[in-house]
Amino acid sequence: MRPIIGITSYVLPASWGVWVDLPTALVPHDYAEAVRLAGGRAVLLPPDDLDADVLDRLDGLVLAGGPDLVPAHYGQQTGPHTVTHPERDTAELLLLRAALDRDLPLLGVCRGMQLLAVAAGGTLHQHLPDLLGHEKHRPAPGVYGSQSAGFAPGSRIAALMGDDTTINCFHHQGVSDPGSLTVTGWADDGLPEAVEDPARRFVLGVQWHPEVGRDRRLFGALVAASEENR
Repeated sequence: MRPIIGITSYVLPASWGVWVDLPTALVPHDYAEAVRLAGGRAVLLPPDDLDADVLDRLDGLVLAGGPDLVPAHYGQQTGPHTVTHPERDTAELLLLRAALDRDLPLLGVCRGMQLLAVAAGGTLHQHLPDLLGHEKHRPAPGVYGSQSAGFAPGSRIAALMGDDTTINCFHHQGVSDPGSLTVTGWADDGLPEAVEDPARRFVLGVQWHPEVGRDRRLFGALVAASEENR
């Protein structure tokens, strides 16, 4: 049996067939396909803040991308460019903390990396153009910013990425303080692009979107760690 990998999801209005603007639990199919191609079985996890018992059935967890976190989680007021879905924060922080307690292998993507940092006691920049003076991390609606990242020698992410250091980003927020996590990757403007927890079996957050290219390096590493977890 393949390792079962949970993927957190949005709840948004969606339309298909005769149905219009129906509240729908969804993620881009790239996530599920990236897990499948890496040898795992993807399971969608809609927001649910009652408990984290679903982790009993999972071998690994992906914290998917999505809207901004509520800044109160890291001690700030909401800025003018911040758009939140509080129900995701509550449910995913519950899952994340329970997964960390179990040492469950997990991969945080974009928002997921930010969630990892906040859960570790860190903080975020709420709008990168105000800090960096450019829009390279989110160049246009629906357009990924392609750039090259640098990685800390000896880190997990450096070993996984190898010589191909191209990343595809779409975010307007970023990690300011990683809390107890270790920053192991940076964009050329110095923004953190990867965080890790070396004290745990597999906790990796990346600010870019490896699922878009169905990157078997990162998803393969998650699935491999999840196989060991069974």
